[in-house]
Amino acid sequence: MSETPIDSEQLTRWRLILGKQSQQAFDGMCPGSCSLTDAQQQMDEALAAIYDETDADSSGERSAGQGPSSPRLAKWLGDIRTYFQEDVVTVIQQDAIERKGMKQLLLEPEMLQSVEPNVQLVGTLLSLSGQIPEKTKETARMVVRAVVDKIKLLLEQKIRQAVMGALNRNEHSPIPNVSSIDWKWTIGRNLKNYQPSLGTIVPEKVYFYSRAQKTNHWTVIVDMDQSGSMADSVVYGAVMGSIFASLPALNTRVVAFDTEVVDLTEKCGDDPVEMLFGVQLGGGTDINKSVKYCQQFITDPARTLFFLITDLMEGGNEAQLVRRVEEMVGSGVHVICLLALSDGGVPYYDEQLANKLARLGVPCFGCTPQRLPELLEGALRGNDLAALATKFGTAKKK
Repeated sequence: MSETPIDSEQLTRWRLILGKQSQQAFDGMCPGSCSLTDAQQQMDEALAAIYDETDADSSGERSAGQGPSSPRLAKWLGDIRTYFQEDVVTVIQQDAIERKGMKQLLLEPEMLQSVEPNVQLVGTLLSLSGQIPEKTKETARMVVRAVVDKIKLLLEQKIRQAVMGALNRNEHSPIPNVSSIDWKWTIGRNLKNYQPSLGTIVPEKVYFYSRAQKTNHWTVIVDMDQSGSMADSVVYGAVMGSIFASLPALNTRVVAFDTEVVDLTEKCGDDPVEMLFGVQLGGGTDINKSVKYCQQFITDPARTLFFLITDLMEGGNEAQLVRRVEEMVGSGVHVICLLALSDGGVPYYDEQLANKLARLGVPCFGCTPQRLPELLEGALRGNDLAALATKFGTAKKK
């Protein structure tokens, strides 16, 4: 009976997974079967810097340890981008930051320059924002801005189109009226007509809002839970709020809360990066207190869309929270509870409270940022919120 041929590529992958301490076992099993090329050796060293313990684990398997960090890990975090794809880099990088005791290294500008900017990294930086020294603040802002710009590039045009479509304002008025010029749209569509000699844009066409604009005025309130478990959602929520604030058809309020309430509305209109640095991740949760604060901005309930972004782990008065939400829904406010606004799925959440809100007609679900524009358009059009929750989200409890 012939033996099954050894797949050397598969063995090499296992050798990289298990680490250097496994080399002797592989050599004993099949001499020479796990010889690493120069590139694979460099890859192994990059993984070892993050995953290998100082003393070999008795199981012989790699695991992210709790030992002290070494400054050379900053170099390895830069190196892993050479050997792995972006999604794998994100996982390795987050393991290094969360499990290898590297959070303090993020306070060094050299470290921040070597990491891959992503939403998870921004969440970690925000949790450390009060500890970031002056020499690192500018680098930290550059990292946060890179992620914010990437999210805005993904969402801004789609959200704008969704709002315009829902409010029947996608057709611009041909009537020349300076007060009704859509400056942002006009500038964006005419950037190609910039004249260097004049130092200005010569517009080929000027776009005007229709007269229906004022009658289609909506209030959108984004109320974000800034507890540590909601870090990704806060990043996306802040960018979402800044995009809403840039649209004249929407009167936007952005609020963040833990046990205290912080109104970020003034910051969101100027720069979402500044708004994010106004967030303090961590602490307890008082959802009722934040909802009470937001109620003062509801002047036309039927034209108010209230996004509550939270895992519903209420530390305040839950019974009063349910009554407040019931009052809002009863008055005509469109209330949506996003258990997560992220690519990472729905976090652990309070299923009982979610069910109580669902019985009031408030859908509670997780939504990926890519589905947000369509969700927004459906809500502004007055579509059934429960049906939207089924279509756009997931509410599976971990």
